[in-house]
Amino acid sequence: MKIALASPTFSHSIDGCLSQLEKLAKDAAQQSAGIICFPETYIPGYPTTEFKTEKSTPENMRYALQKACVIAKENSIVIILPMNWFVDEAMMNVAFVIDDKGEVLGYQSKNQLDPTEDNTWIAGTERKIFEANGLKFGIAICHEGFRYPETVRWAAKNGAAIVFHPHYAGSDVEGVQLTEWGNKDNPYYEKAMMMRAIENTIYFASINYATKFQESATSLIAPDGKCIAHQNYGEAGVIVVDIDPLIATGFLAKRFKAELYTK
Repeated sequence: MKIALASPTFSHSIDGCLSQLEKLAKDAAQQSAGIICFPETYIPGYPTTEFKTEKSTPENMRYALQKACVIAKENSIVIILPMNWFVDEAMMNVAFVIDDKGEVLGYQSKNQLDPTEDNTWIAGTERKIFEANGLKFGIAICHEGFRYPETVRWAAKNGAAIVFHPHYAGSDVEGVQLTEWGNKDNPYYEKAMMMRAIENTIYFASINYATKFQESATSLIAPDGKCIAHQNYGEAGVIVVDIDPLIATGFLAKRFKAELYTK
């Protein structure tokens, strides 16, 4: 099947985010992709000091989710939509899964927050496996996939052929402009992507915003750890790639002997 990984630019408004979402979802659907994933907290955008994003409220987050459901249905494509979400008046960092009929299948919360995020979101407490168009997958959000590999292993042990990894790493203001994927002098992020795939024998799809000084590329890693596709640094758009779920056996993940680590 074909999957799509979106690399949007930052938008200053929720409607701006939705406009890009519609365009990129349509582009992916026209290339026969069955599922598309966006970067971390795509709506309203990851909170940084350099990007001013529209303030989240329960009302405008529900509005955004409803609009995304319409886009998924109109384009017959599954959308993984990372966004802010309110639970009992507290805000969480989540990724919703919307099926190709526009129905919400649920969300994965970010359970392992980066220390800098403790005053922005509350941590979630559950991990989930999703299935859409016959594909079983998990979701690990940014810091989780980079520094808590057990989040990806859990998904692999529970039947996921691929883990989607929405994240944000980069800047439009300062940094180094990367030129070669996986270069030894690059930040460690792309090496971590390779490890999450090869140590579990599954696909790993990591999705980042397009910024001038990206620290990692939107990338698809095969179960043998090889990067089979990536978006050019700083280039907005969508990449569509064929995957074969049958080769994502989860073999190494399933050999993990959890009982040895119970004390």
